[in-house]
Amino acid sequence: MNKKIYLILHNIRSAENVGAIFRTADATGVSHIYLSGYTPRPVDQFGRVSRKVAKTALGAEKIIAWDYVKNVTVLIKKLKESKKAVIAIEQDKQSIDYKKFKLTTASAFVFGNEVTGLSKSILSKCDQIVEIPMKGQKESLNVSVAVGVILFHLF
Repeated sequence: MNKKIYLILHNIRSAENVGAIFRTADATGVSHIYLSGYTPRPVDQFGRVSRKVAKTALGAEKIIAWDYVKNVTVLIKKLKESKKAVIAIEQDKQSIDYKKFKLTTASAFVFGNEVTGLSKSILSKCDQIVEIPMKGQKESLNVSVAVGVILFHLF
């Protein structure tokens, strides 16, 4: 990837998913991961290492730069002000198929909660909404798998 890629993981429940995302981010050259809401962090506010994140990240959590931000809306605004596109990955009436998405500038991809996804409020603040079409009976992929599909498509 010749354009910088950032991830925003908002209200992800599973520490194992977070760790798996760190590994995929390392494999695809992601520049930075922002964790927001109640997303588990590799190291908590008291300096304790999350064994669950570390177990699936296998050291990638020590390689990929990351920050915790409390307010995802403030983060999105700052990223946009610094000329980064903010792309939500979500099923929505306004979304486009991920295969039609072209990376044209440094971009931050927002992934949400494993069950509820991203709120309409967050979606309205993003520059674009991209989705992975589903052909089966299930409505979505596991968030760590969805991150992999998107990143390897860009890679």
